[in-house]
Amino acid sequence: MALPDVKQSATEARLATLRMPEAGCTRDAREAALARLRAMGLPGRRDEYWKYTRPDTLISPEAPKAEVFHTDEPMVFDGFDRLKIVFVDGVFSPEDSDDLTLEGVSIDRLEDICCKDIHWAKQLYGVLEERGQTPVQRPLAALNTAFAQDGVAIHVTGKPSKPISLIYRHDSESSDAILHHVIRVESGAEVTILENGPAASRFNKCIEIDIADGGTLHHVRAQGRDHQRRAATHMFTRLGKDSVYKSFTLTVNGVLTRNEQVVELTGDDAVAHVAGACVGDGDFHHDDTVFITHDAVNCESRQVFKKVLRNGATGVFQGKILVKEGAQKTDGYQISQSLLLDDDSQFLAKPELEIYADDVACSHGSTSGAIDETALFYLRSRGVPAKEATNMLTLAFLAEAVEEIEDEALAEDIVSRLEGWLARHS
Repeated sequence: MALPDVKQSATEARLATLRMPEAGCTRDAREAALARLRAMGLPGRRDEYWKYTRPDTLISPEAPKAEVFHTDEPMVFDGFDRLKIVFVDGVFSPEDSDDLTLEGVSIDRLEDICCKDIHWAKQLYGVLEERGQTPVQRPLAALNTAFAQDGVAIHVTGKPSKPISLIYRHDSESSDAILHHVIRVESGAEVTILENGPAASRFNKCIEIDIADGGTLHHVRAQGRDHQRRAATHMFTRLGKDSVYKSFTLTVNGVLTRNEQVVELTGDDAVAHVAGACVGDGDFHHDDTVFITHDAVNCESRQVFKKVLRNGATGVFQGKILVKEGAQKTDGYQISQSLLLDDDSQFLAKPELEIYADDVACSHGSTSGAIDETALFYLRSRGVPAKEATNMLTLAFLAEAVEEIEDEALAEDIVSRLEGWLARHS
């Protein structure tokens, strides 16, 4: 069926500004992604999964300008020993990055892969993104696969001694970055991936993660603090038998952020936890869209999302658990909650369950409300100032999401960032 004229025009206008890289072993995947994109078109407000979030500035031919944010504060994760891979406005910066050598892992730039006809990443690049287009179309991810200019391929074969840290710096107020990473975790291997930084004025990022039987990947991400930035991110994850995937995202500020997680549990006894905490003020729009598919026996998934909103900020959560036929003994949990610190902010939620197995334990819930006045009175009556008491209750509200971070030191670093934001905005 032909695309509506408006959607086709918007898609071709955006494509006219992009150039597909010389692609080597990723050429076929890129051309297939471009064909998918042209067939589905870029997103519009009439698309079901975009009805709460205006995609206009994410698909416009030119990126809206975003002033570069400057601060003397140390960046998130600066206190940790980690292998640093730095991108500046979407371009790998070798002078700012560490040597890409670490025991138990091999790391290649996407640019280097594109110069080769044979590379392990050929079996993964674009594969999980394509799988993630069913049953929900994700055109910005297809655009990413077709046109990504940079990124890394991370092959984990052991247990590296320190995390791998992807750092995104924003230096140009008109930058428009498209990054694509692929990660393969082999059987019995384990790795921690950290991400932080605003990246660009407009940022389109895709990560494809394939975790083999018995593999483990921990992911902790911090987005911010450039307020004028716009970002659309996708993470596509496939889990094998007895594998573990745990992902947490902190978002502070940003005029528009859309984070999508697509997770497939394809091996028995796999575990997937996806969590997020966001705090927003004013013209802040934050959208978490999650789709988890159970396609194996005795698997566990958790979705825990908390949003704190004030001064007209908007939060969105769209989360679905799909339990396929035969995926017995599934344990699926989903919770999305917002704390509205004024009457002008709003939280829009669409939790979903779709179950085709009869021996499952699945639940979902979504709530929105203000500070607990009883708890606030209790703290005030014991001499705690109003602003400090409000901040304490706000941190307690966010705690369930932060607790999904398994590494206590990383969790403490995230909490310290939340405390700083609350103190600045009290």
